[in-house]
Amino acid sequence: MKIICIGRNYRDHALELGNKPPEEPMFFLKPDSAVLHKRHAFYIPDWSDEVHYEVEVVVKIKKLGKAIQKKFASRYYDEIGLGIDFTARDVQNVLKEAGHPWEKAKSFDGSAVISEEFYSLEKLGKGVQNIDFDLSINGYIVQSGNTSDMLFKVDELIAYISKFMTLKTGDLIFTGTPVGVGKVNSGDKITGTLEGFQILNVNVK
Repeated sequence: MKIICIGRNYRDHALELGNKPPEEPMFFLKPDSAVLHKRHAFYIPDWSDEVHYEVEVVVKIKKLGKAIQKKFASRYYDEIGLGIDFTARDVQNVLKEAGHPWEKAKSFDGSAVISEEFYSLEKLGKGVQNIDFDLSINGYIVQSGNTSDMLFKVDELIAYISKFMTLKTGDLIFTGTPVGVGKVNSGDKITGTLEGFQILNVNVK
């Protein structure tokens, strides 16, 4: 299983971190060891003082595909869920300034939270580009988005990624985060909803 994460796919989020919105999709990978085990707490690593939450709609790939044409991309998924891309922002900023890759800040153990449930688009009764989602910390909504605001739509992402690497059954695409990212603290209780269904629950230690 590959975890493919799309960077800066919501304009306001790119701007809030001082970045120019990209002209083509940008992506990076998380290893399967980054997945936070179900019902486990997220422990802030002792080598970072500023870990940020980033909630994202996650698309699950359902069959093998390479060099997929955009017009056929919708055949490669029918379920979506939620994820959190935990990011060691202080470490990432140092790496970016040095022109180095981000993996150390993005791919550490536990940095990928994946909802236990994925919902079919048929069950949701909506297209993939009209999905509401949000993230709350200690009962307060800190991020709220709709997939209609993506710079690069899901089908575009699948076509683009599959030019460079084969997509396999079970691969997950984290499709980008909306504005509102921020620091997590020990004791935080994080919840996420997709179209009103609460499908993410994480305790921070």
